[in-house]
Amino acid sequence: MEQANAQDGRRLPAGEYGYDDLEIGDFFLTSGMTVTESHVVSYAGLSGDLFDVHMDDDFARAQGFPGRIAHGLLGLALADGLKTRSPVRLLGIATLNWNWSFRAPLMMGDRIQVRVAVLGKRATRREDRGIVTLAMRIMNQHDTVVQDGETQLLMSRRPAAGGVAQPGLEAADVGGTEN
Repeated sequence: MEQANAQDGRRLPAGEYGYDDLEIGDFFLTSGMTVTESHVVSYAGLSGDLFDVHMDDDFARAQGFPGRIAHGLLGLALADGLKTRSPVRLLGIATLNWNWSFRAPLMMGDRIQVRVAVLGKRATRREDRGIVTLAMRIMNQHDTVVQDGETQLLMSRRPAAGGVAQPGLEAADVGGTEN
């Protein structure tokens, strides 16, 4: 698999990008959004994660936080949503995995933005798709990295000359046996 630092590269303008359109180092910034109490309460209800640090200000303060903190996985979900609704549209088929770190608390009232960069690319056995590794970094309004990590995205490729791209996800495309 080709890999690079992905810190420097081409800033992608708005548009649709398939596997073949991306180069290692390409990046874009998503729009921003403010994390609200409604996000936290809704996520707690949906996930069943009612841990006190998310629901009780006094408990959170006693743990050294300025108040309740958002769920880490809520931050990841919001980051993926910001990526998906970005004017830079990646023609993904399926997310294959995540390798994610929680660096700082995500607070209600934080305004977050995500930097997405192409870290690596590799072909699959099927000519109509490839796998792109994306580095993602969530920053708050103070430019503090609150979460970061990598994800692999199965993407569409242009058909080979005379070939036809075939839709659908096969088990062989998501397993770890191909190189």
